[in-house]
Amino acid sequence: SLPAIALGVDPGDKDVMKKRPRDPEESFFAGGAGLRAIIGGFLIGILTLAVFYYGIKDYGFRNIPADVLSHARTMSFVVLALSQLFYSLSMRNFNKSIIKIGLFTNKYLLAAIVLGIVLQAGLISIPFLARAFSLYSLSLQDWGLLIVLALIPMLVNELIKKIIKEKTNVSTH
Repeated sequence: SLPAIALGVDPGDKDVMKKRPRDPEESFFAGGAGLRAIIGGFLIGILTLAVFYYGIKDYGFRNIPADVLSHARTMSFVVLALSQLFYSLSMRNFNKSIIKIGLFTNKYLLAAIVLGIVLQAGLISIPFLARAFSLYSLSLQDWGLLIVLALIPMLVNELIKKIIKEKTNVSTH
């Protein structure tokens, strides 16, 4: 994916030489990385399912009109894709917040995110593409809700970073 490539060219951490070397035998998922990946994936999955349910809630799970089902699927698709795009911002550094790193320090990542959003909006908004993928046109209200929901996994990861940093600071003082 474009965000993954952009993360690969992310400028290195300026404080990397101040840290102890990582144990070469240590798993990539050590130190809480695996748990964070699970939490992020779980949140993205739950939000995707929740927005689908939100889309069909007035009809239950039987006899759902085709346009309602298409609308719910489209909203789920958007939350799934956008949350992954936004989450990539938080994954730039395991310990430092987006604000501390600088939101605009990896222009490739920002471009990849914007391109992902534009492509998704185009897929939904261009009639022949929307028909080809059975997608439903979304209102501005839908987009607003979906963007807010898609930001949740990133914000939770940033909160986890803050909590870990505060615990680390308390235990070292």
